[in-house]
Amino acid sequence: MKIIEKLISIKEENFILTNQRALFWKETSALILSDLHLGKTAHFRKNGIPLPSDIILEDLKRLSDLIDHFNPEKVIIVGDFLHAGKNSEFEIYKNWKLQFPDLKIILVKGNHDRISEKYLFELGISNIHSVYQENEFTFSHEDLKYENQFVISGHLHPGVVLQSSTRKLKFPCYIVTENQLILPAFSKFTGLDTNNYFPEAQKYIFTQDSIHLIQ
Repeated sequence: MKIIEKLISIKEENFILTNQRALFWKETSALILSDLHLGKTAHFRKNGIPLPSDIILEDLKRLSDLIDHFNPEKVIIVGDFLHAGKNSEFEIYKNWKLQFPDLKIILVKGNHDRISEKYLFELGISNIHSVYQENEFTFSHEDLKYENQFVISGHLHPGVVLQSSTRKLKFPCYIVTENQLILPAFSKFTGLDTNNYFPEAQKYIFTQDSIHLIQ
């Protein structure tokens, strides 16, 4: 897996955007991602929709590679860690987490994270918050406004449509405004919301080989 990096500065702190749907906060040694949607493909299969079982394995392998690359002290998941109730993918995740027994995982609960906190702790989550604050940054799953705080959120699954000479192309992206950063969905098994809610924002689109700023 190729990890492409793009360094940006927010409130005089350094964040590394990657083409692998997560960013790294250098000052706090935190890997930050959103919308893993653990259990989504198993939930679909349980309801009669045939989907390959290796999607979650690919997502977790990508997460392992990011952890090995940045060696973070903690991972901040900005909501929708889960997709639905308990299913077979939970055991896959529990086995995956055994690779990183000392890694602290902070969960900011999203609208899909409706399982009991007791079971979340059993999955290896270290701390659970509805909103998490560190330094001058607020982590919230949805796009909320906090006075004098820069908000890092997810939920939207942001994307951009670009017109090539022959067809329209869709790309996932990071959205950065004066007071917020919206993360792409970490799971590749998600749709893209390509509505231009933030016309003045910087949008960092990415592919497997590059990261590009568009406005």
